[in-house]
Amino acid sequence: MQTSTLSALRAIIGESRVLTSERDIALFRSDALTLFSCKPSAVLEPGSRKEVVACVQVLHAAGIPFTARGAGTGLSAGALVPEGGVLISLLRLNEILEFNEDARFAVVEPGVINAELSQMLADSGLYYAPDPSSQLECTLGGNLAENAGGPHCCLHGMTAQHILFAEVVLADGTVETWGSPTAAEDDFDLRGFLIGSEGSLAIALRIGVRLTPLPETAQTLLGAYPTMIEACATTADIVASGIQPVAMETMDQRTMQVVENSIYAAGLPVEAGAVLIVEVEGTPQQVEQEAAEVEAILNRHEPLRVEHARTVEHRAAIWAGRKGAGRAIRALSPDSYVMDGVVPRSRLVEIMKFVAEIESETGLEIANFFHAGDGNIHPHFCYDASDKELTVKVERAGIRILRKCLELGGSLSGEHGIGLEKEALLHEQFTPETLALMDRLRRVFNPKDLLNPGRGLPLGKGCAEAFHRHGGHSNA
Repeated sequence: MQTSTLSALRAIIGESRVLTSERDIALFRSDALTLFSCKPSAVLEPGSRKEVVACVQVLHAAGIPFTARGAGTGLSAGALVPEGGVLISLLRLNEILEFNEDARFAVVEPGVINAELSQMLADSGLYYAPDPSSQLECTLGGNLAENAGGPHCCLHGMTAQHILFAEVVLADGTVETWGSPTAAEDDFDLRGFLIGSEGSLAIALRIGVRLTPLPETAQTLLGAYPTMIEACATTADIVASGIQPVAMETMDQRTMQVVENSIYAAGLPVEAGAVLIVEVEGTPQQVEQEAAEVEAILNRHEPLRVEHARTVEHRAAIWAGRKGAGRAIRALSPDSYVMDGVVPRSRLVEIMKFVAEIESETGLEIANFFHAGDGNIHPHFCYDASDKELTVKVERAGIRILRKCLELGGSLSGEHGIGLEKEALLHEQFTPETLALMDRLRRVFNPKDLLNPGRGLPLGKGCAEAFHRHGGHSNA
């Protein structure tokens, strides 16, 4: 980067907020998917909306690629830049700017932590429903970029169902507002276009989020089964029954054992091959009826046992164990790869049989904990990226699982995004015409492809080499 550009950025946000040393930028080289890393020339830490806009204008004028970044909890290498590019950290933009209790919405900055928003609003009886497993760390700006989900999105929907509008800065520094507080605009749904675009259209500066009333009551049930197959078959039956749980989550034995040996221990049935966690919420009468119907279906599949969360604290512990599973397992090895594929819920049994076949064939250990209610699977590999042969084996196993998801009528991603992880497989889900249209639409707002270049779409031949891939490129 030219000295004049660095000087201009330092004049905007201060010298200490323009990070350029190897030590300072080391933590920003990858997100939670360590298969990929990047070499940014600088990391910027603006502290206000005005500073973000000014930095974007300088970078656009200089022709330097740049990417916004939240807490770095992404799992598809979505917030990386080509060598020489710049990362813009939005963690300092962390204020709740407005709270409208009557209209049930809040306006927040992109660096607000997901869980903290609900904690701050607890006395109002409202909360923000999407709850990714990383909600204690992830930011609402990152959630918007990836259309994040979470266990309770089984009923309440993904991030897209909870964003009313966003004030954004485009790649050239232009500021616009997409959507409205009333969600009643007659224009193109640019709000919807933004959500899940992986930061390649614009950077959110302010986000209007829809808030949800806290339920009157909730009940959490656990069914412990000999194998994951029984747990998945039970999930399909609950879906077919017409009952609408707020969450349906599964964990296999390997995952439960790791959780129970961690700070997230919740008294899970580690003797079981898998557990299915089902939660219903609503009025006391509704919850009593639906919990009884769920329990009947759980028992229909010959569980080892079925239990209800005994207290509010027990329920909280169960969810802390489920949401802490990823962190507990990542502590076991230097690197981890948690996948994200989707199948119709009626085909969960088939995809999990295939995952078991992959594990048997390759000798890789796979932990499974995922959103069964959405058909959103998350096979988890723990490995050491310094072993290149092992890394390639992990990548190839992941590719086979994703292809099987497509074969079963599913999708490459449910909530982690495409990022760099899956860009080589996009042509297997979408036609060339569809991909070309996606690219044309993106370039309306990002014509020079400076903002998160190429993300969410197939990279050009050789472009992927702009990012260091620990195990070298496996043949997709």
